[in-house]
Amino acid sequence: MSELVGIVLVSHSERLASGLRDLVAELLGASSPPAVAGGTEDGGIGTSDTLIRAAIAQADSGRGVVLLPDIGSAVLTARIVLDDDPRPDVVLVDAPFVEGAVAAAVTASSGADLDTVVQAAKDARSAVKF
Repeated sequence: MSELVGIVLVSHSERLASGLRDLVAELLGASSPPAVAGGTEDGGIGTSDTLIRAAIAQADSGRGVVLLPDIGSAVLTARIVLDDDPRPDVVLVDAPFVEGAVAAAVTASSGADLDTVVQAAKDARSAVKF
């Protein structure tokens, strides 16, 4: 299936977001990896509305986009982006960054719809590791 729900990893750190993208890509093989909005435009630590907007555009195949932020201002910046350009098909999800990304990506790779991918990311909060 070529059109899947998109995922955007929003982090203060480009390296953190890219590393998580690489982990997800490794786990899923040929499936589409998440888009990354990490750090600032000049490569620093922080968040960027411009990078978030670009990542949403990159991830958007027409089936919706899940935004997964790491902490603090990543949430605030993502909210500002969505407030400025409200779209019912772009959802900011309160989920653990790593586990939520993996759960969302696995679910999206099965061709699930936006609501199902959002719920998978949220459900990752209660996953027991051992």
